[in-house]
Amino acid sequence: MMDPEFFGERAQRRVERLTLVLGFVGAIAAIMLRGWPEAAAVVLGAVAGWLNFRWLRQFVGWVARISLAQAGEEKPKMPRRIFWQMFGRYALLGLVLYVMLLRFYWPVVAFLFGLFALFAAVLLEVIGELVFGTRGGMPA
Repeated sequence: MMDPEFFGERAQRRVERLTLVLGFVGAIAAIMLRGWPEAAAVVLGAVAGWLNFRWLRQFVGWVARISLAQAGEEKPKMPRRIFWQMFGRYALLGLVLYVMLLRFYWPVVAFLFGLFALFAAVLLEVIGELVFGTRGGMPA
């Protein structure tokens, strides 16, 4: 069996945690600077980014498993649930933005800042891997 760390399992878990932590830190800053609607939008963006990352991670994991299991077959088959989950990520983000704009009037810019918590978490993980290296790694 393949080593789970080959696919960066611990790094992916750290990115998930960092995304939520950065989102909530951003929400605290938004409360102090702008108020609760912006803070709620930042948290919503961070949670949407976290969920998007988890679904993408599951999709890639399924594709890897399917490709290994069906390596000798001519036409590998992917479950429909995985296919819909992959494209459902975009539908979910679009729905959240639509509801925010039409129902709650939460600032979209604050939502995007929360969504960028995922990118900041990935950047921090890359910097951590560069500093600490792949042998020791960052603390899990």
